Amino acid sequence: MGLVHIEMFATLDLVAQAPGGPGEDPVGFPFGGWQAPLVDEVSGAQVGAAYEGTDALLLGRRTYDIFAAHWPHQEGGPGNEIATLFNSIPKYVASRGRPDLSWAGSTQLGPDLVGAVREIRDRHEHVKVVGSLNLVQTLLREKLFDRLDLWLHPIVLGVGKKVFDGGAVPTNVTLLDAPAAGPNGIVYLRYGLADGTPGTGDSERTRSRCRPRRLRPPGAGRAVSAAGDPPGRQDVTASVPRRGGRPGRAARPRRSARRDRPSPAWPGRG
Repeated sequence: MGLVHIEMFATLDLVAQAPGGPGEDPVGFPFGGWQAPLVDEVSGAQVGAAYEGTDALLLGRRTYDIFAAHWPHQEGGPGNEIATLFNSIPKYVASRGRPDLSWAGSTQLGPDLVGAVREIRDRHEHVKVVGSLNLVQTLLREKLFDRLDLWLHPIVLGVGKKVFDGGAVPTNVTLLDAPAAGPNGIVYLRYGLADGTPGTGDSERTRSRCRPRRLRPPGAGRAVSAAGDPPGRQDVTASVPRRGGRPGRAARPRRSARRDRPSPAWPGRG
């Protein structure tokens, strides 16, 4: 069985509508093309690496129409690698209407979308879902995805269709790689679908278990003399036992047989 990857560009408030240009999805949305000023070489390389091994595209109707009008004409240009890949692999379109399937390798899915996606996952190794926000809501609701790649952009729009926009259900995911940030502040996050649903607990108990141990300040617990001498200068007489276990004087260091040899350093003399 293969993997279904959701690839998504989003803002900090998780708006994912029309990142590439003002004509993508303009109805009621004045920020089409919000991604363009933030793209950098790092995020571009991440996107290219994310598509390595892709052997099928799963697209909603709107995204399919945009791609079909663009990518067939991009081979040999700046986006040659992506264009060559997209033009050569199967494209599956989730639509209730009658899309123009003139883009080579395109197939419209039937009314049983859930069953069709399962069949596609069995047929391919790495199926990529790009954009297609309405389709993504179905995949989230049915947990018909295996990977979720998010490129979070450092802007807040406050309006627009969101990544989790009516299709989200309680779901556990796991972070697959450490977050990676580019020079323009785009953060790349890779998640995988995990078993079960989110748990609950008592945050106060959790905090109490995580409280660090109190550390003793430097010098705490060291013996000092009655005169309050600092460590290293206190009278060590009391700590040197005599025969019978009674305290006595500290032993004097032996003098060197040679007068010109310096005596060893002792506490308080160095």
